[in-house]
Amino acid sequence: MVPHLTTALTGPLLELERRFLDGMPTIEHWFRAQWLEHAVPFYASVDLRNSGFKLAPVDTNLFPGGFNNLNPDFLPLCVLAMQSAVEKICPEAKGVLLIPENHTRNLFYLQNVAQIVTILKQSGMRVRIGSLLPEITQATPIQLPGGNALVLEPLVRRGNRLGLDGFDPCVVLLNNDLSGGAPEILKNIEQAVYPPLSAGWYTRRKSQHFAAYDRVAGEFAKLLDIDPWLINPYFAVCNQINFHTRAGEECLAMQVDGILKKMSVKYAEYGVKSDPFVIVKADAGTYGMGIMTVKDAGEITGLNRKQRNRMAVVKEGLEVSDVLVQEGVYTFEHINDAVAEPVVYMIDHYVVGGFYRVHTGRGVDENLNAPGMHFVPLAFETHCSMPNPEGKPDETANRFYAYGVVARLALLAAALELSDDR
Repeated sequence: MVPHLTTALTGPLLELERRFLDGMPTIEHWFRAQWLEHAVPFYASVDLRNSGFKLAPVDTNLFPGGFNNLNPDFLPLCVLAMQSAVEKICPEAKGVLLIPENHTRNLFYLQNVAQIVTILKQSGMRVRIGSLLPEITQATPIQLPGGNALVLEPLVRRGNRLGLDGFDPCVVLLNNDLSGGAPEILKNIEQAVYPPLSAGWYTRRKSQHFAAYDRVAGEFAKLLDIDPWLINPYFAVCNQINFHTRAGEECLAMQVDGILKKMSVKYAEYGVKSDPFVIVKADAGTYGMGIMTVKDAGEITGLNRKQRNRMAVVKEGLEVSDVLVQEGVYTFEHINDAVAEPVVYMIDHYVVGGFYRVHTGRGVDENLNAPGMHFVPLAFETHCSMPNPEGKPDETANRFYAYGVVARLALLAAALELSDDR
């Protein structure tokens, strides 16, 4: 199922996609050069927004949790990419220890864990699952829909090596974003840990990622001679805000106003009649918590108690003190009259699939990562790396190629973000 764009403003997007198609050899050569210079993240997912005049990433997750929502036809592509990823970090890898989130009751998330296990096993790896939950003191099976089961086991630390009873892996793979901090049991171990502990939300900041993306988008835009704004959302940061006490509201309102004014200039340049808006969200966070849409800076000082409480706390009950003010990118893609946005998944530097996040209760200017969403796998005719340069820019394969290009730009930004040279 492919969404349709419900906007007349497709001219800039079609021109952008045509540049991608015409410049495909240049683009792919450039990406190859980048991966020779920078260590690619183990895996990632990127949330994109397609407004018909702009195609840009709005979030990058280094601990992706939706592998079960990918098109099953592309499992072989996932397996090949996983083999490449593991061979780079541990060529003799035979055993992988997977550490998931502590969501033992979230069956949707656990189905994602099961799919990661499947990909690893079909890549030729032995894989077992170690839990950070203190109540997991012995091998604990959890039944999944469809009759499958996962077995969670207690982690065992032996000196500087981490494993399970009777299992000494050479690689530790995290699917836990460490929002609550890095547990002592994971620190200073001999094995390679991917993603690194520093990628966890206890230290990572969205603003660092988008600062790196700004560099990447600028270089890429010069390569193709395009306006970087077409693939890059403006952003600003407001530190030390307290939504409970209303401290820092003036700083936040000023940053919101600044982004809206910059957007207004671009909207006028491209003939966009829609009202500009920004997304205010926790600078460290996930699961769509601590996010709101703002169209006027005055809304910041007018937040009621309920709105402030909703913004004040994110996953693990952590208080929000730093917020990202990000240019809002409309999503004018719809599936069956519901608003949709593409989410692209990568293992190593390969695009391996994706899905549309769809929400019947949200608008084109709202966050779709919220209760009530559902997922529609990207119905690839071919995967994102095989466009039809002779065809129209908005053909399915070509639009998916554009998704893949922008998602890989975000992946490269994550590589810069995690390196020492950012």
